[in-house]
Parts: sequence; C-alpha cells; structure tokens
Amino acid sequence: MESFTNLEKQTTHYTTRTYRLDRMHSLLAYLGHPELSFKKIHLAGSKGKGSTASYLASALTALGYKTGLYLSPHLVDYRERFSLSGTFFNDDLLVQTGIELQEQLNGFHFSDQWGETDPTTFELYTAYAYLLFKNSGCEWAVIETGLGGRLDATNTIVPEACVLCPIELEHTKILGDTIEKIAAEKSKIIKAGVPVFIGFEEDAAMSIFLAEAQAQKSETHLLCDAIESLSSKTTTEGELVQYAWKDGRKEQLLLSMRGSVQAQNSALALLVLRTLGLYSDKVLPAIEKNQIPGRFQQLAVSPCLYVDGAHTTHSLQALLQSFKSLHGSSDKNTIIYGALEDKDHRHMANLVLDHFQQIIISRPGTYKKSDITGMFALFNTLAEQRSHSYQILLIEDNMEALKAAYKMTADTDAILVCGSFYLAGGVKAAFEQIRSAYESQLA
Repeated sequence: MESFTNLEKQTTHYTTRTYRLDRMHSLLAYLGHPELSFKKIHLAGSKGKGSTASYLASALTALGYKTGLYLSPHLVDYRERFSLSGTFFNDDLLVQTGIELQEQLNGFHFSDQWGETDPTTFELYTAYAYLLFKNSGCEWAVIETGLGGRLDATNTIVPEACVLCPIELEHTKILGDTIEKIAAEKSKIIKAGVPVFIGFEEDAAMSIFLAEAQAQKSETHLLCDAIESLSSKTTTEGELVQYAWKDGRKEQLLLSMRGSVQAQNSALALLVLRTLGLYSDKVLPAIEKNQIPGRFQQLAVSPCLYVDGAHTTHSLQALLQSFKSLHGSSDKNTIIYGALEDKDHRHMANLVLDHFQQIIISRPGTYKKSDITGMFALFNTLAEQRSHSYQILLIEDNMEALKAAYKMTADTDAILVCGSFYLAGGVKAAFEQIRSAYESQLA
C-alpha cells in the first residue's frame, strides 16, 4: 500500500485531482461495498477525535457488539490503524484480507480526463479497514477522518451519527488558514438526516457546523447544552474527571488515558452513546479502562517517560498543564519536541519555553516535511528574549535524543515527548529497542 501515492506525506497540495470522492466511491463499488455490512459512527476534528473514537468503540464492545476502529496515523505499528476495539485483528485475517484486496484490485485503475491513475495509500487503507470489518463480522465500526472531511476518503459512508470534535488551525496549507475555512471542510461529514454531535467549539466553528446541520436537516446535539460542568485532575493513577450533566446526573470516572483533554473527549462519547440508546452499566468501566497509544502514555519510571501526540496549540497547552500537575515546574525536567512544518510554531515554542528549560529538538519522522533546523533557531531566538537560562539541543535521531534526555534527567524528574505523533512513535520505538537490549543483557 505504501508504494502508491501517499497523500499523508504531503503538507501542501490539496487538488481535486488527488483528493476526490468519486475515486473512493468507484473503489468501494468495485469491491462490492464492504462498508454497507456494518453500522458506523464517523468523526472529524482537529484534536481529540482519535480518543473520542476509541471511547465509543470500547463502549460498543462492552455492550457486546463486535466493533472495528479505524484511526490514523499509527504510532509504531500499522495494525493500530485498523483494530478491534482494544486488540489487533488476528494475523491470519490481516494477511488473508490483504491478499483478497490485492487480488480483487488486480488491474483496477481510475480513468478520467488526466488518464489512468491508481488508488492512493489512504484510499487503500480505508478499503482494507472496511474489508477487515466485514470479514471479521463487525456489527459496528467507529471511523476517524484522515484529513479534513469534505474530500477525505472516509467521507463516502452514511453513518448512524456524525461527531465533530474541537477545531483548531492545522494543516493550514491544505485546509485553509482560518478557523472558518477549516470548520467548513470538517462540516461536510454531516449527512442528510443523520444526527450530529458537536463538542466544545470556538464560536466561528460552531456557527459553520450549525449552518451545515440545518442545511442537511440533521438533528443537532451540543455538548455545551448537555453538560453543566466538567472538571478533571491528572493523577498518577489516571485522569480523575467529574461530570455534572444538565439532567441532574453526576458522575466521576478515573480514566486510564491521562490529560485534561480526555474530560471533554469522554463526555462527548457519553453524549453520543446515551442519545443513540447505546448505553448500559457496562459502558462506564469500559471507558475508564480504554487506552490507545500516544495519549499522555507513560512508558517508564525513574525517570518518568511520557509520549503524547499533541500537535496543536490548545492540545499542547492542555498537555503541559497536565504534565505540570504531576511533575511540577522543575527546571530539571526534559522535553523532546518536534513538529511538522504546517503547525503554529511560534505559539507552540513559547508554550514549551514556559514549562521547560532542558529542551531537545528532534525529527518527527520522515513521513511528512519538517524543518527542525529552523525550529531549533526559532527556539533559540525566543529563549534569548527571556530571563531564564535554557539548554536547547538539536538531535535529529530519536534514539540519540532519548539517550541524551536520560543523561540530562535525574531519576526523580521526568521526560516528556510531544509535538507530533510521528515523533512520539519514533521515541517509543527507540525506548522499546533500549529496553529489549537491556533485558537481553540481564538474561
């Protein structure tokens, strides 16, 4: 699949030639519409959609439904993209379905005025996920958009519900340089007559979503209308969240996924489940236990090591606050940071400098473009304007960055890795390599 055109690697182009729904419609028709064999919940947004999707999938699984979960990107293992809630598919089924897809598409091409073209990598991933869900007998699937919404390959389904998570400025070269433009792209997952659920949004995004829902005659459910108050506290055991719903219900959950953002992600999932009548006393324990890689995930202690995919200003701000509640504002904590080129670098760098004085800039994978030399220069420029003394290193290789972080950080302090899922995945893979080498030496 990786040998085909991989638009995930691009950060600049968004043309109707490469991002088109007619291609995906043709592909699914050619495969016999595997996506029609299960019920679906479709999610879009700038942040929180992966976590919200996983809460929904774990709850559906707890209710006794076989549930597929389609997420992107993966942190370390491709199987993270298409999973049964909480577990990988059987390897035999993964291989068998891959062979089936390859055989069915042998000789298949799209034809248009530009000539013949092949499916993109993400179109193939999406088709593969649907075939997997069908072949394994899934009754439900929770599906996250890859990029945007309007022209995303997943936007060829008619789900039971559409879910819109918070919007921020992201992928600005592709989706637009304002909240309104980005919200307009995401809003197009709303389907005629399908209920839509909307999380906490800026006014600019909310007005776009409500207008689209009205145009599609879709029943609209707003989290801000359903919940009276929502508070959370990051603890060593997990995220302690208190929910006060406007119907008088009060709940407290200890979520395995830490970080203050998980409060609204879990609340939005609960609103969807209860509104759709998909709820029992099994749901809350399932949501508490639910976890997916790269969401304030703790890998080690002495020193504590965390990886997180936070890559927008608000998600980074929330992560840093949660980290501070666990480890204070010690100037001996270390951050390994790297972000892709289409991010709000100045604001995010200032946030990092507010919380850390030991900073390692490292490459967020080679999957998409990044300019870590430019980022390193930006950090130094901003640091010079401050009264604190900073140690800022540029270490491209993730393994070497992790080793340097360990040397800089005492056992009583902590290391945080963030800025990109690709960086989190790279450091997690490096950590696993170090750990397995250490364990083999002990053996």
